[in-house]
Amino acid sequence: MTMTTTQRILDLAAAAPATHDEDLVLLLREASELYQQGFADLRDTVAARFAGLSGGDLVAAVTAAGMPCDASQGRDELVVLLALAEWEMTPAALAYSEMAEDAARRGVCLIPEE
Repeated sequence: MTMTTTQRILDLAAAAPATHDEDLVLLLREASELYQQGFADLRDTVAARFAGLSGGDLVAAVTAAGMPCDASQGRDELVVLLALAEWEMTPAALAYSEMAEDAARRGVCLIPEE
């Protein structure tokens, strides 16, 4: 049985509270990679879904999704904004955000301190 990106992120998020230090960093790293992969997949889906829209209609769709934008932005940027609006509400993105915030409160993050 193949595990989906969402399932794996949810599993990692469930394991994170009982994990510490370097093991937590490893969980965060895997979850971050899956987060990026999931967003990229959704961005491609959104691009295909809105491929036939004019620039003005795309701006209107982005605005309707609650994302700030303007007509000077390119099509790719507008598609990213649409995908981001949708992605941020997925179980995978919500679980990852909560996982990363909890880890940060415990002093663990993927960006090394300088």
